Amino acid sequence: MTIQSNGQGPGDVVIDARDVHKTYDTGTIKVYALRGVSLEVKRGEMLAIMGPSGCGKTTLLNSLSGLDDFDSGLVLIDGNDISRMADDRKTEFRARDMGFVFQTYNLLPVLTSVENVELPLIVSGTKPKVARQKALESLERVGLVDKAGQRPSQLSGGQRQRVTVARALVNRPAIVWADEPTGALDSATATEIMDLIVDLNSTDHQTCVIVTHDPKVAARCHRTVHMADGVIVRENSRAEMVAQAAGH
Repeated sequence: MTIQSNGQGPGDVVIDARDVHKTYDTGTIKVYALRGVSLEVKRGEMLAIMGPSGCGKTTLLNSLSGLDDFDSGLVLIDGNDISRMADDRKTEFRARDMGFVFQTYNLLPVLTSVENVELPLIVSGTKPKVARQKALESLERVGLVDKAGQRPSQLSGGQRQRVTVARALVNRPAIVWADEPTGALDSATATEIMDLIVDLNSTDHQTCVIVTHDPKVAARCHRTVHMADGVIVRENSRAEMVAQAAGH
């Protein structure tokens, strides 16, 4: 997968979801998490996904990124049908071409910051010496190279999320998936993290898909889609979300 940009904003379609269905069956009850979702995201676009708890936001992100299987439909990532990939191929594809930022950080507590950041590179077969250098460069980009030898327990919440962002970007992925990336942070730190993500999107032209409940986060994205009961019910432009966030 290659990143292409003419510097004039989002380009061709890189995420193409068509009629995606996902059901969770507990044995006693069926939960229809996705009910025929279709969505296109352009290369270099920052897209926010909003909606009430249980509407299917995270399920959609996980289905689009290949973290979860889905029942029916089609998801193409830069033309690649992820549902047809073997598990090991899918894991390699994610490690090489995708980055992930989660609300709970998902950092391994026994590893230092630099070891957590280099993990996707190691998984994708990068030589350890090269992986370490790239991890240090990524930490420098988020202003934390001086914390390279510290473990997550020694960092503040904002610093942990910066390490997570550094890990998500260490392989210069084409797509960054973020699930409530500011949800566990105070308002000032949340703004810092979004400043960082927006700046990196502008610099590297990565496609960003962000699940959020915060209109202020959505207002930083190019476009916002709103979900309810497993379907997309409407979308808003950045200007509309800026106005909504101002009145929030």
